[in-house]
Amino acid sequence: MHSITRFVRFELLLLLTFTIIFCITLTLMRIAFTGSLMYIFLNWNLFLAMIPCFISSYLLHNSININRYVMGLLAATWLLFFPNAPYILTDLFHLHERNGMPKWFDLIMLLSFSWAGLLLGFISLFHIEQLLLKKCSAVKTQILIITMLFMASFGVYLGRFLRWNSWDIITTPHLILMDIADRFIHPWMHGRTWGVTLLLGTLLTFIYWSIKVMMKNIKT
Repeated sequence: MHSITRFVRFELLLLLTFTIIFCITLTLMRIAFTGSLMYIFLNWNLFLAMIPCFISSYLLHNSININRYVMGLLAATWLLFFPNAPYILTDLFHLHERNGMPKWFDLIMLLSFSWAGLLLGFISLFHIEQLLLKKCSAVKTQILIITMLFMASFGVYLGRFLRWNSWDIITTPHLILMDIADRFIHPWMHGRTWGVTLLLGTLLTFIYWSIKVMMKNIKT
């Protein structure tokens, strides 16, 4: 059983590696053909999407050896960076910014990065789910996971529309907290905030449950 688990992890690592290489290769091809660095930011966004996956993987495989204070700090850092994974979906907004390449190429490139971001995000979320199941009931764990997905969607809104970054909570916490508080105090004045949060959160929940259902059906 242990050897099978190691093989599955190797397959998953291989899949992630080739997916990331494919994404980076597409941006390098675009730079080579156009001489433009227009989409180079996609690679940075992909790197940010990797951070929560690294953290959750470390937590999952070292939870026994980590004291609760370090565990809490790493978990908070994970939650802070987790929205960077689904955030890449919103890079599809840039599809109209063409510069010497066919639109179909840019579409494939953007979809590839979006898929890579979702893949990293949901793998990370499954890690966190396994950690939670060690301490919480299955029902409570699912409620927490879904809550995190909606929190991530709110984070995506903050990043895409208000242009806040994950580290701004450390560098300028008062400003970002004022923006967040205003949306809770006057929710009716921020329809786009809650529209993006609720609809994207629902979509991510559907994708999350779809993957879980498919995994169960494959196993049976």
